Order: sequence, then structure tokens, then C-alpha cells
Amino acid sequence: LPEGAGDVVAICVDTTCCSVVALDKKGEPLRRSLLWMDARSAPQTEQVLLECKGDPALMVNSGGEGPLSAEWMTPKALWLRQNEPEVWAKAKTICEYQDFINLKLTGKVVASSCNAASRWHWDGEECLKGGEGFPGRPLSLYAKLGIPELAHKLPKRCLPMGARVGSLTKAAAAHLGLKQGLPVAQGGADAFVGMIGLGCINPGQLCLITGSSHLHCVVTSKPTTAPGTWGAYRGAPLPGIAFAEGGQSSTGSICRKWKDLFGGDASYAALDAEAAKIPPGCEGLVALETYQGSRTPVTDPKARGALVGLSLAHTRAHIWRALMEGVCFGTRACMDGLAQAGHGCDEIVIAGGATRSPLWLQMHADVTGKPVVVCENADAPLLGCAVLASVAAGVHATVGEAVAAMVRTKARVEPEPEAAAAYSGLFDAIYSKVSPAVRPVVHAIASLRGGAAVPDAA
Repeated sequence: LPEGAGDVVAICVDTTCCSVVALDKKGEPLRRSLLWMDARSAPQTEQVLLECKGDPALMVNSGGEGPLSAEWMTPKALWLRQNEPEVWAKAKTICEYQDFINLKLTGKVVASSCNAASRWHWDGEECLKGGEGFPGRPLSLYAKLGIPELAHKLPKRCLPMGARVGSLTKAAAAHLGLKQGLPVAQGGADAFVGMIGLGCINPGQLCLITGSSHLHCVVTSKPTTAPGTWGAYRGAPLPGIAFAEGGQSSTGSICRKWKDLFGGDASYAALDAEAAKIPPGCEGLVALETYQGSRTPVTDPKARGALVGLSLAHTRAHIWRALMEGVCFGTRACMDGLAQAGHGCDEIVIAGGATRSPLWLQMHADVTGKPVVVCENADAPLLGCAVLASVAAGVHATVGEAVAAMVRTKARVEPEPEAAAAYSGLFDAIYSKVSPAVRPVVHAIASLRGGAAVPDAA
């Protein structure tokens, strides 16, 4: 074995969610994976909403009002049935890339209850019961769409994150250079495993994953649904709790784009230093961060970004700060939507690129009015996998016990009262009014361009 391989006691995998694969009887792919960002199933998304209106499974889509993401399992499976019937007919198994990797590791096809609850329209608590009749599966949804056989093609077993899927096979062990028989823990989507890595397993905690986009996942004991939110999803990320989510499509990506276009040789730290000298509100300049559309609380794929109030007096520093503030205002809007649905939070636990900017961390706290917690290990999904693997290996008895032992806080950023008050006024008086004012214009532009969609940047 390679050096250090003997120290490995278990394996856990996280992947992007909604990357769908179709497998033959031998468990081999029949076609390339439909990647998570693949939106070819947009027409099927509309079909689901039109033909299945009122179906209980759709309540997780803003209280049944939609929209439904073209990224999710059901519309992608429907696309396969309608556009590649030969693949559909040969497919014994339709699952996520996550499940495919676990199949290669263990020889077993098992769904992650977290992924199934949040992206497959399954009931994450009911599906764990197992047995005949496919408990927790949206059978009425499949029947209305004319694909009742999908229930037989999706994984029959469903396990929560941290449960033991199986043991590492001889072939997989040889390929990886590890010991045969190692426990393989059930993982899930990267962001949701990241929740575990940030210790967000208690009601009232909001996990904020930052990068090209922002994802907001709040843990709740009330699996209620409402417009302006996705979820809440029962049994996710773990049995006995639920989470609801909001999201921003373009956050870090717009800062990177502007830096590349206009930043010159300046580093991110240098741009932040310039922006720190500008007061909150950027002296009359406000930015919309919806360059790639809006996810929540208003789902609008035609939404676009804007700089409003720009004058000859504004400098590069003003624009840079306005972009950062615009992202934070968007986060505040998402959190307000979650709170109105009954999913408020006491604190924000943050991971990703935003943690490298002290200015932006403070801005997130000031604009939202919530403390921002930074964990010691910035790679939350990686640590989350380690937490889950430790449970499957028996090192820790529960995920909660493992989190207590392995997740540590590095810093806690409190809102500054004066700045928080200023931002609260700006949010109510300015930011919240800009998007509705700009929407008719950007929709008209989209119509002139033939409604062309821009791929999600996340």
C-alpha cells in the first residue's frame, strides 16, 4: 500500500448534485452524464409544473408555486424519456453521479436521502423506511408525467449521510491503493456535506457557502414551505431535521469579472483596501448582483445586473464596494424570504471565498444584522466528508458527536451597530426598490435577444 494508506479508516464522497447518469444492467454508463448545470430539460420543467400542479411533491418549490429547476432529477429523467427513448429503455438504473461513484466503490446502488429530499422530490424521512411500495417516492408525480417506471429505475435503497453504504471492493481498493473492506459512508451534494463540515446541524443555524455563487441553507425543525424559498426538505441534511434554502447565482463571479476587466494589476486585498475608505452606500451608488439571473426570493432567469446612480464622481473603489454591498444586500433579501417562511436564523456560519476578505465578512454581518462565524477549516465539504466517514467507521457514534469533536470556530464577526443601521435603511429605501424598477427593462432586452438564457455561473 502507498505510504499513509494504512491510516485511512473510512471513505466518504461528495459531488455536485443533479449530475444524472443512466446505467445498464452491468452498472456501466449508457451515455455521458447530464451535468448539474445542464439546462436542456427546461421544457420538461414547464411540463412538470403544468401537468402536475397541486401535486404534494411540488410543495418544496416555493409552496407549490414553482418554479422548478431544470437542474433537478425529475425534469432530467423526463428529458431522457422523451429525447433518448433507446437509452431510457436500456437503463436499469438512473441515479446521480454520487450514487455511481458509491456503486463503483461498493458494488451497491444506494441513494443519499439528503440529495433525494432536496433535488428528487422525495420525502427524506419516509424514504429511509425502505420496504415495498417505494415509501417517500413521488409516485403520483411520475404517473402524471407518464413515467411511472422511473420509480423502478431510481435506487431502491436510501440512506442518510454518515450511514455505511457498504465496504470497499477488491477492485476499488486496488485502484485507490487502499485496504479492501474499508467502510464507505453515505455522502451527498457538496454544499450539503459542507453544512456538516461547518457544524450546521441545529435549528437556527444558517450555512452560507460562498464562491462564484452564494447558497444559503438554514436548518429548521419546521418543514414548512412558502413562496420565495426552496424547501424545507424533510430529513435533510440529516434525519429528524429539515433545511430550507435560498440562493444567488452570481456573487464572487461578478467581483472576479470586474477585477479582470478593470482591476489592472491590483490584488483583491488592494481593491478591498480602496473600498474600505468609501462609506456604506457608496455615496449614491448601488449594484444589483443578479448578473446570471435571480434564484430567490424572486426566481427570475431573465434578471440581470445593474449599477444605478453612477456619476463622474465615482471611482473604482466606489464600484468595487458597490458590488460587494450588492451581494450582501442580495443575501439579506434571501434571508428575509427564509425568515418570512418561518426559517429565521440566529447566526451565519460561512465558508468559501468570502472568508478571505475581512471587509466582506464584516459587510455580510452589517448588512444582514447577524453574527458571522468563520470555522477553522475553510474546506467545509472536505471536513464534512471526514465527519461522515468517522461515523461510518465507528470512530464517533453520531454526526452530532463527530461535529462537536472535529469542527472548530476560528472567528466570530459581530455587526457594527452604526453600519448595520445605515445598511438597514439603504436596503429598505434603495436596494429593495431597484430590482422591481429594472425588471421590465431587462425583460424587454431578453425578448429582443430571443429570450436567450445565460448559463448559471455557480
